[in-house]
Amino acid sequence: MTYPRIRPRRLRRTAALRRLVSETRLAPAELVLPMFVKEGLAEPRPIASLPGVVQHSRESLRKAAAEAVRAGVGGIMLFGVPASRDATGSGGLDPDGILNVAIRDVVAEVGDVTVVMSDLCLDEFTSHGHCGLLAADGSVDNDATVAAYAEMAVAQADAGAGMLGPSGMMDGQIGVIRQALDAAGHTDTALLAYAVKYASSFYGPFRDAVESALVGDRRTYQQDPANVRESLREVELDVAEGADVVMVKPALPYLDVLSAVRDLVQVPVAAYQVSGEYAMVEAAAANGWVERDRVIMESLTAIRRAGAQIILTYWAVEAAHALRELD
Repeated sequence: MTYPRIRPRRLRRTAALRRLVSETRLAPAELVLPMFVKEGLAEPRPIASLPGVVQHSRESLRKAAAEAVRAGVGGIMLFGVPASRDATGSGGLDPDGILNVAIRDVVAEVGDVTVVMSDLCLDEFTSHGHCGLLAADGSVDNDATVAAYAEMAVAQADAGAGMLGPSGMMDGQIGVIRQALDAAGHTDTALLAYAVKYASSFYGPFRDAVESALVGDRRTYQQDPANVRESLREVELDVAEGADVVMVKPALPYLDVLSAVRDLVQVPVAAYQVSGEYAMVEAAAANGWVERDRVIMESLTAIRRAGAQIILTYWAVEAAHALRELD
């Protein structure tokens, strides 16, 4: 039999050849580790629906942040879990609230060797679990919420966060936050806009992690999973209002949206590999249904291939170690 001279399989023959011609590469510096810190804990507390992920104490958070830096991750995204909540989420605005204290702790520990990021939303701090302040009829009051976000942003920037992640999906939030930061002298504080955040079913374990009090859903402000053009319009608005980075959340179920966003904008694009994505892989691996390590790297590569320059993932440290071993 005569074989064709052009044989694509030649470049797949060895691991070295496959690595040499790989079109998509991951790097530790592109990975961001989400971390939870709970007020009042003396030691880390495991999160049952997120195997391997914990609610940190302040002390364990510092140690884990230092470990992440040693692994080479590009950033750390902090989420606070307060001991008590109220209707206005005042703990999120309090300079001595758990999230702002944690920001100061981590900045003191790692400095600017990595990017210290903070979630900018009220849902972890409200007694009703919504991402904003409620009007008399029980709906989320967009404008009152955005004003609270502006105050919260200044508190987080005062604490030392280098990048803020407004995740509440309120109209006009990026512009108002940017104005508030600039007026307070924080012109260099960057904004990672959750520009595309769907009303997804993949957030369940995260809500366990932050002990969310939500009853109902967030479909009136998070986006409809059926829509793409609407999401692209949101991205354009956020960039026009001053977003430095835009993000798609969740990641794997929305790779088509991620690719469209990458083609649309000139700013860096991030994606959040959310808790449900993580938990499904861990559960399947625990049952022997998938090869865990391969699935982790394949999923991250898919997100990178679709256009994400930055990936938030609970596997950030583990993946960073694996990538450094490959180098």
